[in-house]
Amino acid sequence: MVDFEVVELPDHDAPAVGDTAPDFTRPLVEDEYWEDASLSDLTDDGPVLLVFHTMDGAFPATYIWNNLRDRGVPDDVQAVGVSISSPYEHKTFLAEREVDARFFSDPAAGVATEYGIENDLDDMAGITEHRPAVFLLDESREVQYRWVAEAWPDFPDYDDVAAAVSDL
Repeated sequence: MVDFEVVELPDHDAPAVGDTAPDFTRPLVEDEYWEDASLSDLTDDGPVLLVFHTMDGAFPATYIWNNLRDRGVPDDVQAVGVSISSPYEHKTFLAEREVDARFFSDPAAGVATEYGIENDLDDMAGITEHRPAVFLLDESREVQYRWVAEAWPDFPDYDDVAAAVSDL
């Protein structure tokens, strides 16, 4: 059994429901390849469930994506992850977890800073990752639903996420 301590995270400044989510461009990884894409490119095609997660392979990322995979996301909503992991790590994670999503690679955590959800890792000098967070965005990038971790580890209420997606 792995022991871990629940750690309260500092305040965040994430976009609220009704705000316009910041646009960004990063490598977007699919199951076969990746290329630079912007968030607005995706929302132009329809709603996006934007999921910020820890680095690939860490148990919070695995737990979040396993739950989303098992519950399913409707075909008219794009599931998109964001983390500090490289495109190579994303490609492996997507294949191993059989996740029907695409992931943005943000190794410097610049998107986390833009969203006010950066998380400096204890005992890892110079390493910042994304605080787990979920945003449901409509076609104009308006935030329709938001959940942001208040502690580590912390996970969204998946029934709330599903309800927000079905209400869109």
